[in-house]
Amino acid sequence: MTPTRPRVLQKITRDAVDQLAVIIVGAGLGGLGAAISILLAGHNVHILESASQISEVGAGIQCLPNSSRVLIAWGMEDKLSQYATRPKQCNMIGWKGEHISEMNFHEYESECGTPFWDFHRANLHQCLLDRAVELGATVEKNARVVDIEYSLDQCTAIAVLADGERRKADIIVGADGIHSKCRELLLGKEDPPILTGDLAYRLLLNTEDMMKDPELRGFVEDPQVNYWMGPDAHAVNYVLRGGKLFNMVLLVPDDMPAGATTLAGNVEEMRALYKDWDPRIPKLLALCESVCKWRLCIRPSLDPSWNHESGAFTILGDAAHATLPYLASGAGMSLEDGHVLGLCLAQVLGKNVLQKKRALEVYERCRRQRTERIVQRGNVQQHLYHVHDGEEQRERDRLLKAFGEFNGKGKVGEVELGEKGLIDETDPLPWRWAGVGKWLLTYDCEKDVEKRWAEVETLHRENIVERRPVGSEVVRAVL
Repeated sequence: MTPTRPRVLQKITRDAVDQLAVIIVGAGLGGLGAAISILLAGHNVHILESASQISEVGAGIQCLPNSSRVLIAWGMEDKLSQYATRPKQCNMIGWKGEHISEMNFHEYESECGTPFWDFHRANLHQCLLDRAVELGATVEKNARVVDIEYSLDQCTAIAVLADGERRKADIIVGADGIHSKCRELLLGKEDPPILTGDLAYRLLLNTEDMMKDPELRGFVEDPQVNYWMGPDAHAVNYVLRGGKLFNMVLLVPDDMPAGATTLAGNVEEMRALYKDWDPRIPKLLALCESVCKWRLCIRPSLDPSWNHESGAFTILGDAAHATLPYLASGAGMSLEDGHVLGLCLAQVLGKNVLQKKRALEVYERCRRQRTERIVQRGNVQQHLYHVHDGEEQRERDRLLKAFGEFNGKGKVGEVELGEKGLIDETDPLPWRWAGVGKWLLTYDCEKDVEKRWAEVETLHRENIVERRPVGSEVVRAVL
């Protein structure tokens, strides 16, 4: 593979009559990413955010090379580099502390052309917000969308807010997260997320305390991503903010009450779950003073389509395809969604309805299969990380060691990789080439849009596109 650096996109200049008015519902990572890409395409963007303050909760977030490729293309490399940590490698560790296998991130970066970055989520979010505003986005807070209506000619859509105010646009983009109202409005019915049986304890540690312990100091001085795998649970940690913070996520069976999504956690209860693990984990947890619990849910891809038949309403990110975090790809898929949508809308001239529909058709064609594969592989990782000691665990560890011999140049030991660089995607360490890395990490949004656009143009010229119903038959759905 020849590594390529993404080109930094310049904003397209358009006359006012050639600009679409786009509303984005939700100012999370996906919504802000879509705003940036659509603004670079030369259109106007107004963001509706239900919260009174625009901020991001959570702790660490991993950005794989496919994600950093998007961020670099948006002209954000210099600013984000101030907040990014570039871990040397990822380690897979048994729950008692035995090192099983690793993946050299720097070696894979040379193959992908873009880096592995770790961020505090708040830093990444603020940089995206700043970039969107710099490009011309306007943001409206306390703006909860409860309904989407359409003009009689279905050329435009109207976002109806909880206070009765109405906002009209040529296209509305639902980026309102896993508990998406926009998804339900598109479907015309309630559609709650699916429980996965897992929850996450998320915590941040001050590394000053870790540096006092010789056994923990190495986690800070030599930044790496570490995965411990054990019966029904696993743990992940890595350094943030240039070594000032240490991010830990502990994944365990879900015991949260019905209806809850996020709760304050009990530190002693959390420590008890890991008391018999690698002694370094109880040591780390002894430094924790407070913790939050997050229920983990998924959303399979939306059927029959992500787009309303009018061409004036679509969705992206977790609203369309929320996944478990076990592939470190939820945010990355949202950023890719937003970038692809903007690239597709860059092809639209004026407010032509047929061109809008074509752009959204290409957008979904680019994104549906890829995001479905991500959700599916995340479910596979849930099982692989949580197997009990025994025959299946030994086979998993054997594969981890065997595929760890891969030299990054096309071989696993003496076994040549196939044309697609895969051996049935059986590597339990998913980001390596013999897992899903070959197609996950190397994805190029611009090339995919170019390819899919040509496919759709050909199909339409030949008039062989299957005309299935898209979106809800209900024109108006009220909260």
